[in-house]
Amino acid sequence: MDMKIIWAAAIFFGGWLFSYLFVRQLAFNFRIAYPMIRKLRTKDKDLIAPGADKYTNISVIVSAFVILLIFFVVTFFCRTRLHLLIGFYFGVVSAFLLFLPRLKITERATFDLFCSAYSRFIPDDELRTAMYERDPKGIRRRLRALDQDDSIIPTFPG
Repeated sequence: MDMKIIWAAAIFFGGWLFSYLFVRQLAFNFRIAYPMIRKLRTKDKDLIAPGADKYTNISVIVSAFVILLIFFVVTFFCRTRLHLLIGFYFGVVSAFLLFLPRLKITERATFDLFCSAYSRFIPDDELRTAMYERDPKGIRRRLRALDQDDSIIPTFPG
């Protein structure tokens, strides 16, 4: 009985880590990356390079493949051990419920993550530098200088 609890706890942690790494990436792509790319592109089609879509598409494909592969492997090898399946899926769901509320563009950490990942796809040097430095005021200032609407950049306290 003791080993069952230890194995269930280990696979719970594996499910939690799996969800935090791969499910979170997939959620980031659909909740943050695609909408921000679309918003930047509707303001000006040359504001962000087409490579951003390719980068996000590859991320979605790889994350979805890994998610399906791990779900298949865990389900296949743990199908006769219900406590391990419950532990794994409980870990997946618990991590998902922990990170999902904070996965919004209005969260500073999430905005910084988007800027870090997608600054390389900005053709304008000053705007790219402001995004790389994760400076919302600088991004807003440069968008205004380019005669663009800066409403896509959230305001953060402080």
